[in-house]
Amino acid sequence: MNTLSVAQLKAQVQNPELVEWTDVSSSDPKLLIAIKGSKNVIPVPTHWALKREYLSSKRGIEKVPWQLPKFIQETGISEMRDAAIQKAEEMTMRQKQRERVQGKVGKLDIDYSKLYDAFYRRQTKPELTKYGEVYYEGKEYETNTVNLKPGELTEELRDALSMPPGHPPPWLINMQRFGPPPSYPHMRIPGVNAPIPAGAAWGFQPGQWGKAPVDDFGKPLFGGDLYGVGILDTHQEPTYHIEPVERNTWGVLRAEGESDDEESDEEEEEVEEEEQGDEDIDSGIRSSMTTASAMGSEFGGTESVGGDFMIRKQRKGIETEERGVPRSAGQILPEKNISATGFFGGEHAYDLDAARRDGLGQQRKRKAGEVDLSIDMDQLGDDDRLDKAALKKEYESRQRAEAAGNWQSIDQDDLADMIASESRKKAKREDNRKARR
Repeated sequence: MNTLSVAQLKAQVQNPELVEWTDVSSSDPKLLIAIKGSKNVIPVPTHWALKREYLSSKRGIEKVPWQLPKFIQETGISEMRDAAIQKAEEMTMRQKQRERVQGKVGKLDIDYSKLYDAFYRRQTKPELTKYGEVYYEGKEYETNTVNLKPGELTEELRDALSMPPGHPPPWLINMQRFGPPPSYPHMRIPGVNAPIPAGAAWGFQPGQWGKAPVDDFGKPLFGGDLYGVGILDTHQEPTYHIEPVERNTWGVLRAEGESDDEESDEEEEEVEEEEQGDEDIDSGIRSSMTTASAMGSEFGGTESVGGDFMIRKQRKGIETEERGVPRSAGQILPEKNISATGFFGGEHAYDLDAARRDGLGQQRKRKAGEVDLSIDMDQLGDDDRLDKAALKKEYESRQRAEAAGNWQSIDQDDLADMIASESRKKAKREDNRKARR
């Protein structure tokens, strides 16, 4: 008594086309229809209520053998394989035994270009089911309508209807009388609401396209442009609107005899602006360098690493050397004889001050009492400064050494450590050589 009928359930839900005769016996029919009408809901397979077993109707149907895809068949591999199998069947027993012991490879070699074209150019995807599609019996025998479009006749359909090329379809006369199909209101059908193909004619003879569906005033009954008048207008009008393109020339050849005075003036102005900017930069660099020299002058020059300093190259382009000191290739330095001291001590030395002499043979002027002094970075304190007493002591010892003409010898402790390490390496190599033997 409380169960609704199918008609009553269809009248109470929003999607009556989803109602089936079994839905009225559910606990909540309205909720069931609402769930079935929701998005991305997969329907229950139709074979759930069948009395017989699933796929029992396919027992007497012969299974179709699997075939290679079309893009692989085009390579000719199947013909080559059939030929190889036929040749193997014709072989004698002795030939089969010899082939089993000494088999040959490369019997089915295919050209690389054919394989490349098959797998990279002509490869097609296999047929896959869409989201929510469920297999049912006989689905593989149905016509696939995914690639079919309404209004476009395939060659198979034309052959089935016995339509010669250029002839109208057999339903054209009824469409001109009753109108196009209401399910496709926007579809354009030649001879109904669209112009007939070029070269075709109106009439009722074989190959002609009937009578144009127009009213007493010559207007199309079902809309559209039956005579193709509007097509010419649309072709004449531009299909897109953009800004006009400038067609002026963007470059002109220079006339003969024209000078480069104007270009040179512009280049000179640009160079002057760059030089003014470089002068501003150089002035900032000089101020920072004077600050650094003032801070380092307390201990006699560049011994202090504190303060501001600039590592940017002060010269531009090829101006990397002092102009007052010309460089000469293959300059011969004067040689001095010294006494050999230490293990690596030599008997000759070279006067490096000669490299600083100019073309006239004049040496750079040195101040009275000026001595070349090198500072060890390990002697710097916590504040990156050297003790005055230690600096004075190092200066006096180096001044006495230059006055006496002596070169500083190698530290004997460092020399002993170096000799000991080399002897250990040599002994280790000897042990490895004996172990290999």
